[in-house]
Amino acid sequence: MATKQTILITGATAGIGRYTALHLVRAGHHVIASGRSVGALDELRSEAAGIAHGGRLDTVRLDVTDAASIAAAVAECDRLTAGHGIDVLVNNAGFGIAVPVAEISDADLRAQFDTNVFGLVAMVRAFVPQMRGRGRGRIVNVSSIGGKMTLPFFGGYNATKHAVESLSDAMRVELKPFGIQVSVVEPGPIRTNFAARTVAEATAYRTSDSPYAAAHAAYVKMARRADDFAPGPRVIARAIEKAATAWRPRVRYVAPFFGGRVLLGFARMMPTRFIDFVLGQALGLTPKKLGTTSPSPEQKQLASAGLRS
Repeated sequence: MATKQTILITGATAGIGRYTALHLVRAGHHVIASGRSVGALDELRSEAAGIAHGGRLDTVRLDVTDAASIAAAVAECDRLTAGHGIDVLVNNAGFGIAVPVAEISDADLRAQFDTNVFGLVAMVRAFVPQMRGRGRGRIVNVSSIGGKMTLPFFGGYNATKHAVESLSDAMRVELKPFGIQVSVVEPGPIRTNFAARTVAEATAYRTSDSPYAAAHAAYVKMARRADDFAPGPRVIARAIEKAATAWRPRVRYVAPFFGGRVLLGFARMMPTRFIDFVLGQALGLTPKKLGTTSPSPEQKQLASAGLRS
């Protein structure tokens, strides 16, 4: 039986983080669930209190983009563990905005990097010293299959997850001499509020005069349809549990099987231009559907000069 651990989870007020917190409490662990919403944390604590014969759940308000908030969370974790500190850090906090790269604002792009990348690194810097001092600890970084392949409208979000993959690879080697193990969990399509939030966050971009108006509408429809067929977050919670408790955790956990490993395998086998074609058709990113079949002024100018664009 796995040793019971004290596990801090960021972004535990919704989706994968919330489900994982309750899953780990049922497994008997001491979970410190963190997030920005005090109300959501109170609801999570109330639900965990109803779990019979489980572990323990405490909550900490935490904004991973705020240095003072992180410092306060470290102090609170010390208090909750009588100075021992956490055994496992699960970096789950993150969000995405479904917007074409050429349209996304600097503020929205930076916000994703601030939470998904800089926030993750700030949490590692804050909690690694105690792990290093004890000579053991675990870091579980929740990435995405989008850290291995890039989808239209998710260039910004996928870029943050590519960064998480690279940072995790570096940390895994850098922290191993101190007894700290690093694993990455790469979820595929999962039925949570993530898809709905990516749609909501991009509302300001879905205007009738956008050159991507038709594709925006196609994405919204596809996201809702994907949620109907995607599995729930249990499969990811189990992967995080394995990464946090296995005697020798894997470097990477990809789940679910079909929406994760099979999809990545298919993408790796197929020619890139074929994948581009499939994605373009699925999202309506074609000249016909976007109404761009007429030659541009530049193309007309080149044609009149006897050149081809």
